[in-house]
Amino acid sequence: MLRYLRYLVLLVIGLALLTIAFANRAAVQVSVLPADVAQVAGWNWQAEVPLFVAIFGGVAVGLLIGFVWEWLREHRHRRVASTKTAEAQRLERELAAMRDAKGQPQDDVMALLDKKA
Repeated sequence: MLRYLRYLVLLVIGLALLTIAFANRAAVQVSVLPADVAQVAGWNWQAEVPLFVAIFGGVAVGLLIGFVWEWLREHRHRRVASTKTAEAQRLERELAAMRDAKGQPQDDVMALLDKKA
């Protein structure tokens, strides 16, 4: 049921984007630099594209910048998680080695506790 709901939501979003694209087909000029700065720099790239391409392109570039920014921001957390995972694995190997070296427990209560773990 949720799969069909997801398809319905995606269909509605797709239709909305298609409607926006059809409503904004007029060509607009997209420039990299403002006219005054372009005169000082002596270079300006311009292109004529439909308005919906400029709108959707801006949204896509914004999403890309946001994803990259978030990925860079979370680098510290991923590094800490990796370090903690490696430490936990090392401690588990050390504990297993201690249990193997110890052999069978001498105490009956300890033997029961080790069987449950």
